[in-house]
Amino acid sequence: MTAARNRIAVYPGTFDPITNGHVDLVMRAANLFDAIIVGVAESPGKGPALPMDERVRLSKVALSAIPNVQVLGFDSLLAHFVSEVGAGVLLRGLRAVSDFEYEFQLASMNRHLIPNVETLFLTPSEQHSFLSSTLVREIARLGGDVSGFVHPEVAAALSARWGHASVPQPQTN
Repeated sequence: MTAARNRIAVYPGTFDPITNGHVDLVMRAANLFDAIIVGVAESPGKGPALPMDERVRLSKVALSAIPNVQVLGFDSLLAHFVSEVGAGVLLRGLRAVSDFEYEFQLASMNRHLIPNVETLFLTPSEQHSFLSSTLVREIARLGGDVSGFVHPEVAAALSARWGHASVPQPQTN
């Protein structure tokens, strides 16, 4: 792997929706690499609540403050996407020990498919360790307030998706 490839990382996922935990992980990884490419996977098998173009748009909004981040959608094999963008590192998040077995399996398969790419695992900051897109989606679907877990524009998109009015924020005096 060349030094240039080592400085580009891909952070793949469905980001349905992107959460503050994802943003935190990207912010911390941005200090380690010259460029982070957030790869928003089409993932039709997962039946995402939001279409890929909306997930890409919301990810761009949520990550706009991080200058060395680019958001791209993809509908191919991850190994092909990583090769296309010239990355040398796959970035993955581990929230809990329960994530490890699946992530280890993915990393091993990717090592066979793209042997010149390393997988790097990062853990979330403690305040985000419980967050998952699945939980955020479920709260939003049932009309709950997700504003503490996602960017305001993501919260608005989720409210619109399920026809809920945006939940007003408590006022502080």
